[in-house]
Amino acid sequence: MLSTRLRVTALSTGAVLVALTGCSSGGDSAGGKSELKLYNDKGAWSEYFDQMGALSKQSIGLGMKPVGYTDEPTYTAFIKASLRTKVKPDLFTWTTGGRLNEIVGQKQVAETTALWKQAIGSGDLTADLAKYYTVDGKQYCVPLNTAYWGMFYNKKVFAQHNLKPPTTWDELTKIAETLKGAGQVPFHHTTPSSLFSFVWFGQMVAGTDPDLYEQLGTGKASFTDPRVVKVMERWKSMIDAGWFANPGDKADPADHFKSGKAAMVMSGTWFNTSMTQRGLKQGDDYGFFFVPNVEPALPKTSLIFESGPLCSLTKAPDPKASERYLKWWISPEAQEKWSNSRGDVSGNPKVKAADPELSAITKQAADSKNRLALRFFELVPAPVLTAALDGLSGFLAKPDTYQKVLADIQKANEEYWKTQGAGG
Repeated sequence: MLSTRLRVTALSTGAVLVALTGCSSGGDSAGGKSELKLYNDKGAWSEYFDQMGALSKQSIGLGMKPVGYTDEPTYTAFIKASLRTKVKPDLFTWTTGGRLNEIVGQKQVAETTALWKQAIGSGDLTADLAKYYTVDGKQYCVPLNTAYWGMFYNKKVFAQHNLKPPTTWDELTKIAETLKGAGQVPFHHTTPSSLFSFVWFGQMVAGTDPDLYEQLGTGKASFTDPRVVKVMERWKSMIDAGWFANPGDKADPADHFKSGKAAMVMSGTWFNTSMTQRGLKQGDDYGFFFVPNVEPALPKTSLIFESGPLCSLTKAPDPKASERYLKWWISPEAQEKWSNSRGDVSGNPKVKAADPELSAITKQAADSKNRLALRFFELVPAPVLTAALDGLSGFLAKPDTYQKVLADIQKANEEYWKTQGAGG
């Protein structure tokens, strides 16, 4: 649970500060770097970052070495500690939404407004994407990745039970009932559940009432709203029915796919990377479908979307080198390598997915019948997210606590928006 994770973070921060004083950020003098270090919370992607570093060295004479973390609290503590020390990362990954607003408010994140303006003009980025990187009318960071969220499913398990991807929520529940009746676990929680406990909550609220979902992110709706309570009751009934793997199971969902222990997992398109690393092939071993709305009368399908930023600091060791790298990163050359090596979509509309299955997903996502909804992790302010992750993680283990969970989240929601002069 997050409360435990926060205690770990607090303990880690001291060690992080000590580590910062002893680590170099790039190896060269601050005056003219030839190689940058990119700190990230995606340790499993190190090989892909290495490939990008080799390509950038060849293309613009500026290399990059990744420094990857696999524990999110430790990574967050590291970045926040670096804001208070003289040793700064050249580049680092973060999230949009409330957490980006938080560190931008400390006036240490390098502004990228000019870069965005140029990229939109050249067609390398879109104005629609820019709003997720905008704080008080200015842009910060650039897209590290973009992803659409949906359901990955084991095609062999589906074939074994004569199942096909659902087009309605009722069809999805019937699939779960069929699998459970046959002794098959229908859904695997995205691992670790303490970090991704929000996934089903966000999808189900957005698929029930997308306006309510957006209002939860601006303080204009309450987490104890009867409509939210109803979502939690529905989710609880699914857990009670035995449709989910044990929330304490720390196995990677991709391993469960390979073994056939779980038939489906809800995740972002970046999850392709995890499965291709295990030798699984999209279209043969697994497929993907967008989750149907819970409320069938909605005019559009609520499609969860995320875009994670790649950032630099105003006081980076070599600000010009960091800016040059960010500019290169969003170029077609860089994005084609980055997205296709991992098997994911790109924030650069000029880049076409090499995988035909992924290309079909991208085309389907762009359909006007969909309504994009920002992922819950980025939707709500940082203090509200902390309370939500903690509460929802506890709910997974003890579903009967949902009323208290929502009340605790709402308390954090009210406290935050009181300080902002908003909400209600």
